[in-house]
Amino acid sequence: MGATQDTTSEQSQTLLPPPQTSPIYGFPVALPPPPDDHPPAYVLLPVYPLVRRRRRLRCCYLPCHPVLSASSYLVALASFLFLLACLLFLVWPSNPEISVVGIRLDRFRIAPLPLSSIDIAMGLDIKIRNPDLFSIDYSSIHSSLFYRGEDLGSVTTLGGRIAARGVSYVDADLHLDGVRLLGDLFYLIGDVAKGSVPFDSVTEIKGRLRIFFFDVPIKGKISCVVHVKPEDQSIRYEDCRPV
Repeated sequence: MGATQDTTSEQSQTLLPPPQTSPIYGFPVALPPPPDDHPPAYVLLPVYPLVRRRRRLRCCYLPCHPVLSASSYLVALASFLFLLACLLFLVWPSNPEISVVGIRLDRFRIAPLPLSSIDIAMGLDIKIRNPDLFSIDYSSIHSSLFYRGEDLGSVTTLGGRIAARGVSYVDADLHLDGVRLLGDLFYLIGDVAKGSVPFDSVTEIKGRLRIFFFDVPIKGKISCVVHVKPEDQSIRYEDCRPV
């Protein structure tokens, strides 16, 4: 009887449907990387307040700024003065340079006593150089001849113009006839006996230099010592120097 009931219950269980279960959902997930044996090192720095950093920068900037401004001002002032000095050096007028490139003795004669006069004809080749950046207008060139300080005579040539940084050549001819020497008669007799009669020649130029709207007066002078040999009427010695 009991066996029959167990058999009946087993048959009834086999006929019933299996129990329903809830579904299970899944998502693919990447596996975490394996642990690193040497992790990266980190340096921890202290954080300063922003206000304190601004104060430090401002304290460094304020004292340095006036020093830089003063040095820049001094450099600019020195450069300006240097350029001004160079400009004045180039523009500042200077006197013309005069030199005697040649002396000619055309005639020389001494009259015997009691006249004791001198006849002399001498020519000077004068070179005039203008060192300025502006042209020169010279009014005249005056040449004088002296014997032991006594003025024997002079000659004046016409003026002209010399270009800036230019050179001009002028001939000055002295013709003196019958010039009597009273105070220096004994010196003249001694110089003739020695065979050398000394003369002094002074040449002077006067003019003006025009700079923009201004006329600047200029002048130049040169002195020459000439020893004349009476026997053959030649120049024995000559020396010219600016005065």
